[in-house]
Amino acid sequence: MGTGKSPKGSTKLEPRAERSPAPSRDARVVAVTGTSSFIGQNLLGLLDEDPSIDRVVAIDVKAPGAGKKTRFYEVDLTQPAAEARLAEILAAEHARTIVHLAFHSSPSHATAYAHELESVGTMHLLVAARQARVRKLVMGSLTLLYGAHPSNPNFIAEHHPLRAPKHEPFFADKIEAEAELGRFAERSEAIVTVLRTAPILGPTVKSFLTRYLSRRVMMTMMGFDPLLQFVHEIDAIAAFKLAVDRDVPGTFNVCGDGVLPLSTVAKLAGRVAFPIPHPIAEPITSLAWMAQLAPVPSTFLPYLRFLCVADGARARDVMGFRAAHTTREALTDFVGAQRLRDVKLLQET
Repeated sequence: MGTGKSPKGSTKLEPRAERSPAPSRDARVVAVTGTSSFIGQNLLGLLDEDPSIDRVVAIDVKAPGAGKKTRFYEVDLTQPAAEARLAEILAAEHARTIVHLAFHSSPSHATAYAHELESVGTMHLLVAARQARVRKLVMGSLTLLYGAHPSNPNFIAEHHPLRAPKHEPFFADKIEAEAELGRFAERSEAIVTVLRTAPILGPTVKSFLTRYLSRRVMMTMMGFDPLLQFVHEIDAIAAFKLAVDRDVPGTFNVCGDGVLPLSTVAKLAGRVAFPIPHPIAEPITSLAWMAQLAPVPSTFLPYLRFLCVADGARARDVMGFRAAHTTREALTDFVGAQRLRDVKLLQET
């Protein structure tokens, strides 16, 4: 979910970990925001085990699991004091790299808070990063921000405009965060990397997509069968670790090879596709979302009609990222775990 509100809002600089000597200015220190998110939790483990990294700084409102090199700081990015506190932490720890992951992975009914976290919180972080003169900043984003449109090319490259509906807060806040990062990159000498991940699937990730695919009856749009693209959870985590290890400024689509029609996705998932005419689906989905019965609002319905598939060539050629799993393999790994959950042989985490 990312960096959210704290029950009591800590104001001390002291990390919630055993005190240890401050790292030298030459130490390799990586700070990660949103360490309670799926990517954040798993990336933190990789960084903590990397012998080339001297210190990992976890920034969130919820303490991560114990790590031998990780120091946790409780910070609520929505608070006005977050900017000064972040600058203080980054300077004290001599953090040279920041990985910004404090974003919701699914739409939220608490839209005002989500805006403060993602859009305003990103501004707080960037001001602090400028003050601390960080060397590198890596931020997570989504290929869904390209939007689903009948005019989309078969594979969308990074220069394509972000045309997801701006009236949907889930998209608007992330587009604003990318815009803020773009302005930061223009005014800073720091290496700035944006990783736009395709929808993430795998045996352990949870999101609006996994909730949609776990339903026995999947709503689809009558007369439409769009191609879908996924990235395996292991590959998504590996892409962020690669961006930490290599200096690769710019924006990169992170996706698995291959695409699948929605009808094939439903069959492989063992679900029943239930086609609904679009004019009827929109009010039904809106009411279900308001009643907290639908995984997404009606603004997501275009993704069940039109193409939104990203081109991963730049990540492969420039960043050196190669997904170990295809779109189909990401889906089948999710399906295998979900079938065990369906028959109560695997507990929800």
